[in-house]
Amino acid sequence: MTLIKSLLLIVALIAASAFFSLAEISLAASRRLRLRQMADEGDPRAERVLRVQAQPGLYFTVVQIGLNAVAIIGGVVGEGALTPGFERLFSLWLGAAAAETAAYVCSFTIVIAVFLVFADLFPKRLGMSNPEGLAVRMVGPMQVLITTFKPLAWLFTTSTDLLFKLLRIPLQRDDKITSADILAMTEAGALAGVLAVREQQVIANVFELDTRLVSSVMTPRESVAWFLRDDSEAVLRARIVAEPYSAYPVCEGDIDHVLGYVDAKDMFQRVLSGQPLAFGQGLPLHKALVIPDRLSLTEVLEQFQQAHEDFAIIVNEYSLVVGVITLNDVMSTVMGDLVGDQDEEQQIVRRDDSSWLIDGVTPIQDVQRALDIDELPHAEEYETLAGFLMVMLRRVPKRTDSVSWAGYTFEVLDVDSYRIDQVMVTRGTAAAKSAAKATSTD
Repeated sequence: MTLIKSLLLIVALIAASAFFSLAEISLAASRRLRLRQMADEGDPRAERVLRVQAQPGLYFTVVQIGLNAVAIIGGVVGEGALTPGFERLFSLWLGAAAAETAAYVCSFTIVIAVFLVFADLFPKRLGMSNPEGLAVRMVGPMQVLITTFKPLAWLFTTSTDLLFKLLRIPLQRDDKITSADILAMTEAGALAGVLAVREQQVIANVFELDTRLVSSVMTPRESVAWFLRDDSEAVLRARIVAEPYSAYPVCEGDIDHVLGYVDAKDMFQRVLSGQPLAFGQGLPLHKALVIPDRLSLTEVLEQFQQAHEDFAIIVNEYSLVVGVITLNDVMSTVMGDLVGDQDEEQQIVRRDDSSWLIDGVTPIQDVQRALDIDELPHAEEYETLAGFLMVMLRRVPKRTDSVSWAGYTFEVLDVDSYRIDQVMVTRGTAAAKSAAKATSTD
Protein backbone atom coordinates (compact mmCIF):
# COMPACT_ATOMS: atom_id res chain seq x y z
CA MET A 1 0.00 0.00 0.00
CA THR A 2 1.38 3.39 -1.00
CA LEU A 3 1.97 6.14 1.53
CA ILE A 4 -0.91 8.24 0.16
CA LYS A 5 -3.36 5.36 0.45
CA SER A 6 -2.15 4.61 3.97
CA LEU A 7 -2.59 8.22 5.04
CA LEU A 8 -6.09 8.35 3.55
CA LEU A 9 -6.97 5.16 5.40
CA ILE A 10 -5.64 6.64 8.64
CA VAL A 11 -7.82 9.73 8.11
CA ALA A 12 -10.84 7.49 7.55
CA LEU A 13 -10.03 5.52 10.69
CA ILE A 14 -9.69 8.74 12.70
CA ALA A 15 -13.10 9.85 11.42
CA ALA A 16 -14.63 6.50 12.37
CA SER A 17 -13.09 6.62 15.84
CA ALA A 18 -14.29 10.19 16.29
CA PHE A 19 -17.80 9.08 15.33
CA PHE A 20 -17.83 6.35 17.98
CA SER A 21 -16.39 8.69 20.62
CA LEU A 22 -19.01 11.31 19.82
CA ALA A 23 -21.79 8.72 19.93
CA GLU A 24 -20.61 7.48 23.32
CA ILE A 25 -20.22 10.80 25.09
CA SER A 26 -23.38 12.38 23.64
CA LEU A 27 -25.56 9.53 24.88
CA ALA A 28 -23.92 9.42 28.31
CA ALA A 29 -24.12 13.20 28.82
CA SER A 30 -27.66 13.71 27.51
CA ARG A 31 -30.13 14.87 30.12
CA ARG A 32 -33.37 12.93 30.22
CA LEU A 33 -35.41 16.01 31.08
CA ARG A 34 -34.13 17.82 27.98
CA LEU A 35 -34.69 14.76 25.78
CA ARG A 36 -38.22 14.40 27.13
CA GLN A 37 -38.86 18.04 26.33
CA MET A 38 -37.58 17.52 22.77
CA ALA A 39 -39.75 14.43 22.39
CA ASP A 40 -42.81 16.32 23.61
CA GLU A 41 -42.06 19.02 21.05
CA GLY A 42 -42.35 16.42 18.28
CA ASP A 43 -38.82 15.10 17.70
CA PRO A 44 -39.13 11.29 17.34
CA ARG A 45 -35.35 10.87 17.48
CA ALA A 46 -35.35 12.10 21.09
CA GLU A 47 -37.79 9.31 21.99
CA ARG A 48 -35.40 6.78 20.41
CA VAL A 49 -32.50 8.18 22.43
CA LEU A 50 -34.58 7.84 25.60
CA ARG A 51 -35.24 4.17 24.80
CA VAL A 52 -31.54 3.57 24.19
CA GLN A 53 -30.66 5.28 27.49
CA ALA A 54 -33.05 2.95 29.28
CA GLN A 55 -31.27 -0.13 27.81
CA PRO A 56 -27.81 1.08 26.68
CA GLY A 57 -26.05 -2.30 26.70
CA LEU A 58 -26.01 -3.02 22.94
CA TYR A 59 -25.30 0.61 22.12
CA PHE A 60 -22.15 0.86 24.23
CA THR A 61 -21.02 -2.61 23.17
CA VAL A 62 -21.05 -1.57 19.51
CA VAL A 63 -19.25 1.66 20.43
CA GLN A 64 -16.48 -0.26 22.19
CA ILE A 65 -16.19 -2.79 19.37
CA GLY A 66 -15.81 0.06 16.92
CA LEU A 67 -13.31 2.01 19.03
CA ASN A 68 -11.09 -0.98 19.74
CA ALA A 69 -11.20 -2.29 16.19
CA VAL A 70 -10.35 1.11 14.74
CA ALA A 71 -7.54 1.62 17.28
CA ILE A 72 -5.95 -1.73 16.39
CA ILE A 73 -6.23 -1.17 12.63
CA GLY A 74 -5.02 2.41 12.99
CA GLY A 75 -1.95 1.30 14.91
CA VAL A 76 -1.08 -1.36 12.33
CA VAL A 77 -1.64 0.93 9.33
CA GLY A 78 0.06 3.92 10.91
CA GLU A 79 3.12 1.97 11.95
CA GLY A 80 3.42 0.34 8.54
CA ALA A 81 2.98 3.62 6.69
CA LEU A 82 5.26 5.87 8.71
CA THR A 83 8.03 3.57 10.00
CA PRO A 84 9.83 3.01 6.63
CA GLY A 85 10.11 6.74 5.98
CA PHE A 86 11.39 7.50 9.47
CA GLU A 87 13.80 4.54 9.26
CA ARG A 88 15.38 5.91 6.09
CA LEU A 89 15.63 9.34 7.72
CA PHE A 90 17.23 8.10 10.95
CA SER A 91 19.62 5.79 9.09
CA LEU A 92 21.47 8.89 7.96
CA TRP A 93 22.73 9.34 11.53
CA LEU A 94 22.15 6.03 13.28
CA GLY A 95 22.95 2.41 12.74
CA ALA A 96 20.41 0.05 11.21
CA ALA A 97 19.11 -1.39 14.50
CA ALA A 98 18.94 1.99 16.24
CA ALA A 99 17.29 3.63 13.22
CA GLU A 100 14.62 0.89 13.13
CA THR A 101 13.85 1.32 16.83
CA ALA A 102 13.75 5.13 16.65
CA ALA A 103 11.51 4.98 13.56
CA TYR A 104 9.06 2.62 15.30
CA VAL A 105 8.89 4.82 18.43
CA CYS A 106 8.42 7.98 16.40
CA SER A 107 5.67 6.57 14.16
CA PHE A 108 3.90 5.01 17.14
CA THR A 109 3.97 8.33 19.04
CA ILE A 110 2.63 10.30 16.09
CA VAL A 111 -0.24 7.87 15.45
CA ILE A 112 -1.20 7.82 19.13
CA ALA A 113 -1.06 11.62 19.37
CA VAL A 114 -3.16 12.13 16.25
CA PHE A 115 -5.78 9.61 17.37
CA LEU A 116 -5.82 11.06 20.90
CA VAL A 117 -6.48 14.61 19.74
CA PHE A 118 -8.74 14.12 16.71
CA ALA A 119 -10.47 10.84 17.58
CA ASP A 120 -10.88 11.20 21.34
CA LEU A 121 -10.37 14.60 23.00
CA PHE A 122 -11.90 16.82 20.31
CA PRO A 123 -15.07 14.75 19.68
CA LYS A 124 -15.70 14.25 23.39
CA ARG A 125 -15.42 17.94 24.16
CA LEU A 126 -17.66 18.61 21.16
CA GLY A 127 -20.18 16.08 22.47
CA MET A 128 -20.23 17.67 25.92
CA SER A 129 -21.07 21.08 24.42
CA ASN A 130 -24.42 19.91 22.97
CA PRO A 131 -25.07 16.30 24.02
CA GLU A 132 -28.80 16.13 23.32
CA GLY A 133 -28.54 17.70 19.86
CA LEU A 134 -25.73 15.34 18.83
CA ALA A 135 -27.34 12.28 20.44
CA VAL A 136 -30.46 12.58 18.29
CA ARG A 137 -28.25 12.79 15.19
CA MET A 138 -26.15 9.79 16.20
CA VAL A 139 -28.94 7.44 17.23
CA GLY A 140 -29.99 6.59 13.65
CA PRO A 141 -26.56 5.48 12.33
CA MET A 142 -25.81 3.73 15.62
CA GLN A 143 -29.01 1.68 15.41
CA VAL A 144 -27.98 0.57 11.92
CA LEU A 145 -24.61 -0.56 13.32
CA ILE A 146 -26.33 -2.27 16.26
CA THR A 147 -28.46 -4.26 13.81
CA THR A 148 -25.41 -5.10 11.69
CA PHE A 149 -23.24 -6.31 14.55
CA LYS A 150 -26.07 -7.63 16.70
CA PRO A 151 -24.80 -11.22 17.08
CA LEU A 152 -21.36 -10.08 18.21
CA ALA A 153 -22.79 -7.27 20.32
CA TRP A 154 -25.26 -9.69 21.94
CA LEU A 155 -22.40 -12.02 22.94
CA PHE A 156 -20.42 -9.27 24.62
CA THR A 157 -23.51 -7.65 26.18
CA THR A 158 -24.68 -10.93 27.65
CA SER A 159 -21.26 -11.53 29.15
CA THR A 160 -21.24 -8.05 30.65
CA ASP A 161 -24.80 -8.46 32.04
CA LEU A 162 -23.74 -11.71 33.66
CA LEU A 163 -20.83 -9.95 35.34
CA PHE A 164 -23.19 -7.23 36.62
CA LYS A 165 -25.51 -9.87 38.07
CA LEU A 166 -22.65 -11.65 39.77
CA LEU A 167 -21.57 -8.37 41.37
CA ARG A 168 -25.22 -7.47 42.14
CA ILE A 169 -24.98 -4.15 40.32
CA PRO A 170 -28.22 -2.71 38.84
CA LEU A 171 -28.41 -3.09 35.07
CA GLN A 172 -30.64 -0.07 34.47
CA ARG A 173 -29.68 3.53 34.91
CA ASP A 174 -31.15 5.23 37.98
CA ASP A 175 -32.67 8.53 36.87
CA LYS A 176 -34.43 9.49 40.07
CA ILE A 177 -34.17 13.22 40.67
CA THR A 178 -33.87 14.23 44.31
CA SER A 179 -34.31 17.61 45.93
CA ALA A 180 -30.53 17.77 46.31
CA ASP A 181 -30.19 17.36 42.52
CA ILE A 182 -32.63 20.20 41.90
CA LEU A 183 -30.89 22.47 44.39
CA ALA A 184 -27.53 21.67 42.82
CA MET A 185 -28.91 22.56 39.38
CA THR A 186 -30.37 25.84 40.63
CA GLU A 187 -27.08 26.75 42.31
CA ALA A 188 -25.27 26.01 39.06
CA GLY A 189 -27.85 28.12 37.22
CA ALA A 190 -27.31 31.00 39.62
CA LEU A 191 -23.53 30.78 39.17
CA ALA A 192 -23.97 30.73 35.38
CA GLY A 193 -26.30 33.72 35.47
CA VAL A 194 -29.33 31.80 34.18
CA LEU A 195 -31.14 32.25 37.51
CA ALA A 196 -31.02 35.35 39.64
CA VAL A 197 -29.59 34.76 43.10
CA ARG A 198 -32.92 35.81 44.57
CA GLU A 199 -34.77 33.25 42.45
CA GLN A 200 -32.37 30.49 43.47
CA GLN A 201 -32.85 31.38 47.13
CA VAL A 202 -36.65 31.21 46.78
CA ILE A 203 -36.37 27.71 45.30
CA ALA A 204 -34.11 26.64 48.17
CA ASN A 205 -36.59 28.09 50.66
CA VAL A 206 -39.42 26.06 49.12
CA PHE A 207 -37.51 22.84 49.75
CA GLU A 208 -36.87 23.94 53.33
CA LEU A 209 -40.61 24.01 54.06
CA ASP A 210 -40.64 20.25 54.51
CA THR A 211 -37.89 20.32 57.15
CA ARG A 212 -38.82 23.45 59.11
CA LEU A 213 -41.34 23.15 61.91
CA VAL A 214 -44.18 25.60 62.35
CA SER A 215 -42.64 26.80 65.61
CA SER A 216 -39.67 28.21 63.68
CA VAL A 217 -41.76 30.94 62.01
CA MET A 218 -44.79 31.36 64.27
CA THR A 219 -45.52 34.43 66.36
CA PRO A 220 -44.67 33.13 69.86
CA ARG A 221 -47.16 33.14 72.70
CA GLU A 222 -45.71 36.17 74.48
CA SER A 223 -45.98 38.25 71.31
CA VAL A 224 -49.55 37.27 70.38
CA ALA A 225 -52.12 40.08 70.50
CA TRP A 226 -55.47 38.65 71.65
CA PHE A 227 -58.87 39.73 72.95
CA LEU A 228 -61.19 38.58 75.67
CA ARG A 229 -64.77 37.97 74.56
CA ASP A 230 -66.11 40.60 76.95
CA ASP A 231 -63.52 43.31 76.15
CA SER A 232 -65.06 46.74 75.65
CA GLU A 233 -64.96 48.62 72.36
CA ALA A 234 -62.37 51.01 73.80
CA VAL A 235 -60.06 48.11 74.66
CA LEU A 236 -60.47 46.61 71.18
CA ARG A 237 -59.70 49.92 69.49
CA ALA A 238 -56.64 50.52 71.66
CA ARG A 239 -55.28 47.04 71.03
CA ILE A 240 -55.69 47.38 67.25
CA VAL A 241 -53.85 50.71 67.24
CA ALA A 242 -51.04 49.40 69.44
CA GLU A 243 -50.64 46.02 67.73
CA PRO A 244 -52.00 46.01 64.17
CA TYR A 245 -52.36 42.46 62.84
CA SER A 246 -54.57 40.74 60.28
CA ALA A 247 -56.33 38.52 62.85
CA TYR A 248 -56.69 38.30 66.63
CA PRO A 249 -57.51 35.24 68.77
CA VAL A 250 -60.56 35.71 70.99
CA CYS A 251 -60.33 33.92 74.34
CA GLU A 252 -62.35 33.15 77.45
CA GLY A 253 -60.43 34.00 80.60
CA ASP A 254 -56.90 33.45 79.29
CA ILE A 255 -55.08 32.76 76.05
CA ASP A 256 -55.22 28.98 76.51
CA HIS A 257 -59.03 28.98 76.15
CA VAL A 258 -59.48 30.13 72.54
CA LEU A 259 -63.06 30.64 71.33
CA GLY A 260 -62.12 31.66 67.81
CA TYR A 261 -60.60 34.63 66.04
CA VAL A 262 -61.72 37.95 64.66
CA ASP A 263 -60.58 39.23 61.28
CA ALA A 264 -59.19 42.77 61.28
CA LYS A 265 -61.05 43.49 58.02
CA ASP A 266 -64.38 42.80 59.75
CA MET A 267 -63.44 45.20 62.51
CA PHE A 268 -62.39 47.95 60.12
CA GLN A 269 -65.60 47.60 58.10
CA ARG A 270 -67.72 47.96 61.23
CA VAL A 271 -65.74 50.98 62.36
CA LEU A 272 -66.10 52.67 58.94
CA SER A 273 -69.81 51.92 58.80
CA GLY A 274 -70.37 53.24 62.33
CA GLN A 275 -71.41 49.89 63.79
CA PRO A 276 -70.51 48.91 67.36
CA LEU A 277 -67.22 47.10 67.85
CA ALA A 278 -68.17 44.41 70.34
CA PHE A 279 -68.57 40.64 70.14
CA GLY A 280 -71.97 40.79 71.79
CA GLN A 281 -73.24 43.30 69.23
CA GLY A 282 -72.63 41.59 65.90
CA LEU A 283 -68.84 41.51 65.52
CA PRO A 284 -68.32 38.13 63.76
CA LEU A 285 -66.24 35.47 65.51
CA HIS A 286 -64.64 32.91 63.18
CA LYS A 287 -63.85 29.33 64.11
CA ALA A 288 -60.11 29.02 64.68
CA LEU A 289 -57.95 26.41 62.97
CA VAL A 290 -55.90 24.70 65.70
CA ILE A 291 -52.75 22.81 64.73
CA PRO A 292 -50.02 21.02 66.73
CA ASP A 293 -46.60 22.59 67.10
CA ARG A 294 -44.76 19.62 65.53
CA LEU A 295 -46.09 20.12 62.00
CA SER A 296 -43.76 21.09 59.18
CA LEU A 297 -44.49 24.20 57.14
CA THR A 298 -45.52 22.00 54.22
CA GLU A 299 -48.12 20.33 56.44
CA VAL A 300 -49.29 23.75 57.64
CA LEU A 301 -49.91 24.79 54.03
CA GLU A 302 -51.95 21.63 53.51
CA GLN A 303 -53.98 22.43 56.64
CA PHE A 304 -54.65 25.95 55.38
CA GLN A 305 -55.75 24.59 52.01
CA GLN A 306 -58.09 21.98 53.48
CA ALA A 307 -59.67 24.38 55.98
CA HIS A 308 -59.74 27.36 53.55
CA GLU A 309 -58.12 29.45 56.26
CA ASP A 310 -55.04 31.64 56.46
CA PHE A 311 -54.77 31.92 60.25
CA ALA A 312 -54.12 29.18 62.82
CA ILE A 313 -53.62 28.74 66.56
CA ILE A 314 -50.64 26.55 67.49
CA VAL A 315 -50.83 24.34 70.57
CA ASN A 316 -48.38 21.96 72.22
CA GLU A 317 -48.98 18.43 73.51
CA TYR A 318 -50.54 19.84 76.71
CA SER A 319 -53.11 21.83 74.67
CA LEU A 320 -51.47 25.10 75.69
CA VAL A 321 -51.26 27.85 73.11
CA VAL A 322 -47.64 28.40 72.05
CA GLY A 323 -48.22 30.83 69.20
CA VAL A 324 -50.11 31.74 66.04
CA ILE A 325 -49.23 31.56 62.37
CA THR A 326 -50.65 33.05 59.18
CA LEU A 327 -50.32 32.13 55.54
CA ASN A 328 -48.27 35.28 55.11
CA ASP A 329 -45.74 34.00 57.68
CA VAL A 330 -45.19 30.87 55.61
CA MET A 331 -44.94 32.77 52.32
CA SER A 332 -42.56 35.30 53.87
CA THR A 333 -40.32 32.36 54.73
CA VAL A 334 -40.36 31.28 51.09
CA MET A 335 -39.62 34.79 49.84
CA GLY A 336 -36.93 35.39 52.45
CA ASP A 337 -38.60 38.46 53.90
CA LEU A 338 -37.49 37.51 57.42
CA VAL A 339 -33.91 38.46 56.61
CA GLY A 340 -33.17 42.10 55.90
CA ASP A 341 -30.11 44.27 55.79
CA GLN A 342 -31.32 47.70 56.84
CA ASP A 343 -34.89 47.45 58.11
CA GLU A 344 -34.72 47.78 61.90
CA GLU A 345 -37.94 45.77 62.33
CA GLN A 346 -36.43 42.74 60.69
CA GLN A 347 -35.21 39.87 62.82
CA ILE A 348 -31.70 40.07 61.33
CA VAL A 349 -30.13 43.49 60.96
CA ARG A 350 -26.66 43.83 59.48
CA ARG A 351 -24.76 46.60 61.24
CA ASP A 352 -21.59 46.46 59.15
CA ASP A 353 -19.45 43.97 57.22
CA SER A 354 -18.65 41.91 60.30
CA SER A 355 -21.51 42.29 62.78
CA TRP A 356 -25.23 41.56 62.96
CA LEU A 357 -27.99 42.27 65.49
CA ILE A 358 -30.34 39.28 65.63
CA ASP A 359 -33.57 38.62 67.53
CA GLY A 360 -33.37 35.55 69.77
CA VAL A 361 -36.46 33.93 68.23
CA THR A 362 -35.06 34.08 64.69
CA PRO A 363 -35.24 30.65 62.98
CA ILE A 364 -31.81 29.08 62.99
CA GLN A 365 -32.01 28.38 59.24
CA ASP A 366 -32.31 32.12 58.59
CA VAL A 367 -29.32 32.77 60.83
CA GLN A 368 -27.24 30.19 58.95
CA ARG A 369 -28.24 31.69 55.62
CA ALA A 370 -27.45 35.24 56.67
CA LEU A 371 -24.05 34.28 58.11
CA ASP A 372 -23.26 31.67 55.44
CA ILE A 373 -22.75 28.88 57.99
CA ASP A 374 -23.17 25.37 56.60
CA GLU A 375 -23.56 23.43 59.85
CA LEU A 376 -24.22 24.03 63.51
CA PRO A 377 -23.67 21.53 66.34
CA HIS A 378 -26.64 19.54 67.69
CA ALA A 379 -28.88 21.09 65.03
CA GLU A 380 -31.73 18.68 65.74
CA GLU A 381 -32.12 20.01 69.31
CA TYR A 382 -33.26 23.58 68.58
CA GLU A 383 -35.08 25.72 66.04
CA THR A 384 -34.13 29.29 66.96
CA LEU A 385 -31.01 31.28 67.75
CA ALA A 386 -32.04 31.33 71.42
CA GLY A 387 -32.28 27.54 71.37
CA PHE A 388 -28.79 27.30 69.86
CA LEU A 389 -27.36 29.41 72.70
CA MET A 390 -29.16 27.37 75.36
CA VAL A 391 -27.91 24.09 73.94
CA MET A 392 -24.35 25.36 73.65
CA LEU A 393 -24.30 26.86 77.14
CA ARG A 394 -26.40 24.04 78.68
CA ARG A 395 -28.35 26.60 80.71
CA VAL A 396 -30.52 29.69 80.29
CA PRO A 397 -28.20 32.41 78.96
CA LYS A 398 -27.60 35.64 80.82
CA ARG A 399 -26.64 39.04 79.53
CA THR A 400 -23.03 39.16 78.16
CA ASP A 401 -22.87 35.34 77.77
CA SER A 402 -21.24 34.37 74.51
CA VAL A 403 -20.69 31.37 72.28
CA SER A 404 -18.14 31.05 69.47
CA TRP A 405 -18.58 28.87 66.41
CA ALA A 406 -17.31 28.80 62.81
CA GLY A 407 -15.49 32.09 63.15
CA TYR A 408 -18.46 33.93 64.71
CA THR A 409 -19.08 35.09 68.27
CA PHE A 410 -22.70 35.15 69.48
CA GLU A 411 -23.06 37.52 72.47
CA VAL A 412 -26.32 37.93 74.39
CA LEU A 413 -27.16 41.64 74.67
CA ASP A 414 -30.59 41.61 76.29
CA VAL A 415 -32.63 39.06 78.26
CA ASP A 416 -36.22 39.72 79.32
CA SER A 417 -37.70 37.22 81.80
CA TYR A 418 -35.42 34.46 80.56
CA ARG A 419 -36.28 35.30 76.96
CA ILE A 420 -33.29 36.20 74.78
CA ASP A 421 -34.27 39.43 73.03
CA GLN A 422 -31.13 40.52 71.19
CA VAL A 423 -27.92 38.79 70.18
CA MET A 424 -24.87 40.50 68.74
CA VAL A 425 -23.03 38.37 66.20
CA THR A 426 -19.51 39.37 65.20
CA ARG A 427 -17.13 37.77 62.76
CA GLY A 428 -13.46 37.55 63.66
CA THR A 429 -10.40 35.39 63.12
CA ALA A 430 -9.98 34.69 66.83
CA ALA A 431 -13.06 32.48 67.09
CA ALA A 432 -12.60 28.77 66.58
CA LYS A 433 -13.75 27.34 63.25
CA SER A 434 -13.80 23.66 63.97
CA ALA A 435 -15.06 23.38 67.56
CA ALA A 436 -17.50 25.24 69.75
CA LYS A 437 -16.73 26.73 73.11
CA ALA A 438 -18.96 28.53 75.57
CA THR A 439 -17.86 31.28 77.92
CA SER A 440 -19.75 33.10 80.65
CA THR A 441 -19.12 36.48 82.22
CA ASP A 442 -20.92 37.24 85.48
